[in-house]
Amino acid sequence: MPATTRSPQEPAVAAVLAHPGWAKAVATLAEEHDRTVADIVALTEIASPPFGEEERGSAFLEMLRAHGLESVERDATGNVMGLRRGTGEGPLLVVAAHLDTVFPAGTDVKVRREGTRLFAPGIGDDTRSLAVLLAYLRAMDAAGLRTRRDILFVGDVGEEGLGDLRGTRALFAGAYKDRIGAFITIDSPFMDAVVTGGIGSKRYRATFRGPGGHSWGAFGLVSPSFALARAIEALGATAVPADPRTTFSVSVLGGGTSVNAIPGEVWMEVDLRSQAPVELARLEGRFLRLLQEAAEAENFARSTKEGEITVETKMIGDRPAGTTDPADPLVRIATDATQCFGFAGRHAYSSTDANIPMSLGIPAVKIGSGGRGGRAHALEEWIDVEPRESVRGMAAGLATVLAAAGIV
Repeated sequence: MPATTRSPQEPAVAAVLAHPGWAKAVATLAEEHDRTVADIVALTEIASPPFGEEERGSAFLEMLRAHGLESVERDATGNVMGLRRGTGEGPLLVVAAHLDTVFPAGTDVKVRREGTRLFAPGIGDDTRSLAVLLAYLRAMDAAGLRTRRDILFVGDVGEEGLGDLRGTRALFAGAYKDRIGAFITIDSPFMDAVVTGGIGSKRYRATFRGPGGHSWGAFGLVSPSFALARAIEALGATAVPADPRTTFSVSVLGGGTSVNAIPGEVWMEVDLRSQAPVELARLEGRFLRLLQEAAEAENFARSTKEGEITVETKMIGDRPAGTTDPADPLVRIATDATQCFGFAGRHAYSSTDANIPMSLGIPAVKIGSGGRGGRAHALEEWIDVEPRESVRGMAAGLATVLAAAGIV
């Protein structure tokens, strides 16, 4: 059993660690560790690309059902979920992990093992967390632990990239929307940070269009590529604050038909982010203005006899910013529980499923699944499943969940 490094400060955490069933729950995490690793491997090897989570969702749905949850279902968006009944006191607690990965269909997701390290795309972000939810259920059941709140365990879709948190948005607009009082997302292995702030983002595809023409014969006509370049240069020169941290990126570029043709259309995808909604709105406004200015400047600089440059913008992502007050009981519980097991418990900002409840004023945090890992969003993504460190992290997470739900 992993030793705590200090005594709990929060009464709810103290009640969990002093409970007669706690030692049995943690012992079960250790005894069942090989099964947890097997679950990680099995789920990782079911590809779950953006907007293609159905097969993995079906497998996880059956796992939730096999663990005895009630009301096991898949909603219209693709989220899978099941309810673990408490004594019915207080609002519902959601504990979630996302089903999707960033990797496109066709990516090789076979797991390779080297010692205690497992390598595969998406294995740490966020497949391990799905398996850890199942480990929590086994530990709670083996120890006979009951909670005051009902707990809804969720595998949600659309957390990554252009998924735009669609699964969590649907959850908070669905059948449980008026019952949810707190939300914990388990995402990535790392336990040292408790995410209490959601980084907001606006994502756009901006398309410049013009008459096009032969690169020699039509030389002198306006060009969408020059307008695009002006816009990128202007965005690159934009001053943004370091606090609240605000960033931008021109991430994907495309267009044109041939090396010897002035393009008729070029486009870029842009990611704008900030910790503060007001700064994000300011950056967004500047970006939209400079697109128009770039088109106008190109129309002034070259001939428009065959037509002018126009620009079209399409929003492809809108993640709301939000925060959970550090004084909120959920934050205090998560911080205290992780620190009791020797983790830093520092508060951080990130962009996760917790953004949605935070933006709605519902207490939410993100914690890790335990253990170590690296190279997230790369083909060489890895996690370490060394049992001692894994169980230490899972114990901290389980203590957070039980304290947030209120142990009986």
